[in-house]
Amino acid sequence: MIYTLTLNPSVDYVVFADDIKLGELNRSQKTFKFAGGKGINVSRVLQAHGIPSTALGFIGGFPGALIQQKLEESEIATDFVAIQDDTRINIKLKGGNETEINAPGPVISQAETAQLFKQIEQLTAEDTLVIAGSIPSSMQADIYEDIARLCKCQFVVDAEKDLLLSVLKYHPVFIKPNKTELEEMFDCQLHTDDDIKAAARELIQQGAQNVMVSLGGEGALFVSESLVYKAQVPSGRVVNTVGSGDSTVAGMLAGRERGLSLSDSFKLAVASGTATAFTEDLATDEQIQQILPNVQLTII
Repeated sequence: MIYTLTLNPSVDYVVFADDIKLGELNRSQKTFKFAGGKGINVSRVLQAHGIPSTALGFIGGFPGALIQQKLEESEIATDFVAIQDDTRINIKLKGGNETEINAPGPVISQAETAQLFKQIEQLTAEDTLVIAGSIPSSMQADIYEDIARLCKCQFVVDAEKDLLLSVLKYHPVFIKPNKTELEEMFDCQLHTDDDIKAAARELIQQGAQNVMVSLGGEGALFVSESLVYKAQVPSGRVVNTVGSGDSTVAGMLAGRERGLSLSDSFKLAVASGTATAFTEDLATDEQIQQILPNVQLTII
């Protein structure tokens, strides 16, 4: 079973407006409310692929109840820890440039954290845990490392610099930084594919089994100890980049669950991320299948 862990989920309130002017009254053309958070996004796209998963994490208050409702409507299994504080609400403004306003998150008690740890300790070697996204400001900074230490299962990580680096010694199956995050980790500009490959190989030396690097419109790289794939993606109108990286993670996991080859799993991953970028919400299986034949892989 695949489990996705979102420590700091959110209700994502997405507002579309043609021209947002600060300090003035603005009117939206349309709005959406989504169950948000990187792990939750992975579960939603896995469901689109027909792969079941169970969403873990913390939810509370009326935003948490909405997240629970949305996932139940999508027939996604959940096992959230109920908390006393309210789950956060994030605002995504779509008016020319994308603008995001993300809240810091709720207060998580020690008892609530202990309940989550107990859930993780019960996972087995047959399970895969996806650890993704930010942490509430009330939680200790090394929480990802504590979780990785507890894992008896395989795990995947998609998180920012320090959260990701802290778990490498526990040998995640793969990690998924984007190019900007990789540059932040090494405090340098990565200009070429060879630069990116060298940085990814350094993360493998530190313990990651594989590294998948999102390059936006330029595709993606998959780097292991022995090979490197470069994926080229078809052109299209980018509508919404939120959740694209999470969709990439879900596609890779879906390929693994189906027993696909590494190259075909990577193609499915890139098609999933690209399809999400071309739609207002996360991609459907139909949208992913339309993109998939146009993803081209080369070995570099």
